[in-house]
Amino acid sequence: MKLLEDRIMQDGIVLPGDVLKVDQFLNHQVDPDLMMAMGKEFAKLFKDEKITKILTVESSGIAPAVFVGLQFHVPVVFARKNKSITMQNDLYSASVYSYTKKVENTIAVANKFLGENDRVLIIDDFLANGQAAEGLFKICDEAKAEIAGIGIVIEKSFQKGAELIHKRGVRLEALAKISSFDGDQVHFED
Repeated sequence: MKLLEDRIMQDGIVLPGDVLKVDQFLNHQVDPDLMMAMGKEFAKLFKDEKITKILTVESSGIAPAVFVGLQFHVPVVFARKNKSITMQNDLYSASVYSYTKKVENTIAVANKFLGENDRVLIIDDFLANGQAAEGLFKICDEAKAEIAGIGIVIEKSFQKGAELIHKRGVRLEALAKISSFDGDQVHFED
């Protein structure tokens, strides 16, 4: 998606450890026009998949997921990282390691929001090592929900995340694929 790639080149900052900072438009300050364009692109890519729910992880996946949900006119469910007093029982959960935060979180979804009649599209902001995707797959498996695919805003294709998703046989669509950060610059796949 050229619009997204241009924005990454304009506002993205490469940090040590193969981290891309995109807080100008994606995961701190959100550009709603860009989110709308991404939502439309994901809807076009997955238009024939009979999606019933959009699933993501809080917090950076929520904005793109909501714009995809608007296009499909289906609910958006996000796995919470912190259990509140209102989320005590009847949960699907998984343990997920955050590459950028270097912390392990237990993510959870109340079982009333996901079930065997759901056909789920997972949406997330980044795909690096695939830990969030694996956690969401585990939650869908527990719920007996069918995974229609996974849409990623920015894939770091030089890391193992895509390989894990392909091994599982899940369709993966990424709007921007980064092949490297050589020379502290973003290099996209051709």
